[in-house]
Amino acid sequence: MPIGRRAADGLILDRFVMGQVLAPFMFGIMSFSVILVAGNLLFKLADLMIQRGVSFGVVVRLFLYSLPGVIALSMPMSCLLAALLGFGSMSANSELVALKSAGVSFGRIVRPLVISGVAVSLSAFLMNETLVPLCGRAAANVMRYEVFRSVPPVFKENVFIREESEGILRRVFYIGAVRPRSGEMSDILVQEFEDGRIKRLVSAPRGNWIDGVWWIEEGQVFEVAPDGSVRALFAFDRQKLNLASAPSDIDSSSSDPSAMSLGELGRTIKLAEMQGNETGKLWMLLNLRIAVPWASVVLVLVGAAVGSRPQRSSSGMGLGLSVVIVFTYYVIMSFCKSLGEAGFLPGVVAAWIPNAAFLVIGSILTRRANRLG
Repeated sequence: MPIGRRAADGLILDRFVMGQVLAPFMFGIMSFSVILVAGNLLFKLADLMIQRGVSFGVVVRLFLYSLPGVIALSMPMSCLLAALLGFGSMSANSELVALKSAGVSFGRIVRPLVISGVAVSLSAFLMNETLVPLCGRAAANVMRYEVFRSVPPVFKENVFIREESEGILRRVFYIGAVRPRSGEMSDILVQEFEDGRIKRLVSAPRGNWIDGVWWIEEGQVFEVAPDGSVRALFAFDRQKLNLASAPSDIDSSSSDPSAMSLGELGRTIKLAEMQGNETGKLWMLLNLRIAVPWASVVLVLVGAAVGSRPQRSSSGMGLGLSVVIVFTYYVIMSFCKSLGEAGFLPGVVAAWIPNAAFLVIGSILTRRANRLG
């Protein structure tokens, strides 16, 4: 068969397969989103309206802010449901048998679904890195300042700022408290690094933001020897602090790891390790941020292979089976997460065990489905 003809036939096959799973995927997004919202969020929103008298407009905003996270979480589930229902329908109509009888392998049939799973995984990853944290912070502000009527803090405490050059840590700034509006700060400590170790310490009880420059007052400079001993070098009345962050930058920065980007989380882990702090939970969070979105790919394989059986064509049965499979996946993930946070497994291993396990299961089921039925 000419190459052009084979390419055209392949394109027709891909369009046919995607046509079978697109509607179930959209159905899955809506169904699982409703399940997730109804299972938790609606009760909280109803409680806010009844118990606290929160206005309907505020409740609507909280609901909208929660949707990106719900949709991102429902994407892997929807991929599984789409594969189950789409391939179940093809199997019930003997279309899979006809394709395999014509010499088309099951692996070739499922290929466009796997590619689509990769696209969905990337989309979920981007949503989790951009839109979901942004909406989460917005929802937290609404709850804090509009629902509970908290007063915005006039100062921010325990601020850590790190400075790197060409990927090498140079300085770490610790500020006990900073007032963004007035530009005042207190309890300043600067750690200067050379060759991966602390070389110098600068401490000052207070500082001010004056004409676009930080100034610290009545401080001291110390030298840290390789053996860890500290020696005072000199004291100063007033000294310029080369800190690039303005008060507004410090005020907008977040110390909550769940609201950090992967880059910020990685830098936080590196700093915590250099300071000798426990990093198991941070490593687990970072690896889960990467691993969980890729569940769409492995669940697609499992769903396509299981859905190739004719008795799985019912949408109700497919939805129920999807819930069971997804529940099993998240139970394994929760167990591995606990092992990773406790240090029994490296974070990267614990985060990827569920995907690896379901990838093996999906591969085995795919090979079995490749046999003519």
